[in-house]
Amino acid sequence: MKILLACGAGLSTSILMKKIEKYCADHGEELTIEAVPVNNVEGYQNDYDCVLIGPQVSYRLEELKSTLKIPVASIPSLDYAVGNADNVMKLAHKIVGK
Repeated sequence: MKILLACGAGLSTSILMKKIEKYCADHGEELTIEAVPVNNVEGYQNDYDCVLIGPQVSYRLEELKSTLKIPVASIPSLDYAVGNADNVMKLAHKIVGK
């Protein structure tokens, strides 16, 4: 799966990204993932299956859903805060339909 993570500056999602990378490696799932500032997601959308945004920018969810050509979802606050890679991957699979 190819996931684009987005937050205010792309920094806090990089911590979650590392946990997702480890989770996928441990579970034998192929993964391409990158963390970027939410203002940059449009330039990356053609290279990813979905965009997951941090809760701090969830106010942009509907805007991103209407402008991007790929599925977009907001990561639940608790899963984001504790780095629950299992739940985040379930969310990604759900919105992509895989």
